[in-house]
Amino acid sequence: MNADIAPTTASQAAPARHLTIRLSATPRGARLARHLAAEQLHTWGWPYDSEANHTATLLVAELATNAALHGRVRGRDFRLRLTLHPADPALRIEVSDPRPDRRPPTPGDLPALPPESDSGRGLVLVEALSTHWGTTGNDPYTKTVWCEVALR
Repeated sequence: MNADIAPTTASQAAPARHLTIRLSATPRGARLARHLAAEQLHTWGWPYDSEANHTATLLVAELATNAALHGRVRGRDFRLRLTLHPADPALRIEVSDPRPDRRPPTPGDLPALPPESDSGRGLVLVEALSTHWGTTGNDPYTKTVWCEVALR
């Protein structure tokens, strides 16, 4: 006899969705990371003109630009990974580069910049717009700078 069994709450929870791509550690690669993130969020249900898409895309742009500028090693790429947790909903952004020796300041310890400075505010934006962020080094060859943002 066949019986319909209602799914349990654990199986009803939507699984996380992922996008992982390697990009050249150049300004073009950073720009492409931003465009791909905007497209993926649109595909996942956060339209291009939504505040969530704008915020997440800005965070991807900042982290990817840092990887291209400060984490670049000639001939090596950086990796962008987006993980959507639809139950929250929240997005985890990870950018890995081949420079584990060049770590950014820790969260909460960002140096104050002079107002006339033209650059150096990327991580200030990351800290202000994300729910939390940090750096991990899982191996001696790469580092990953990550942040999470609530998509409301």
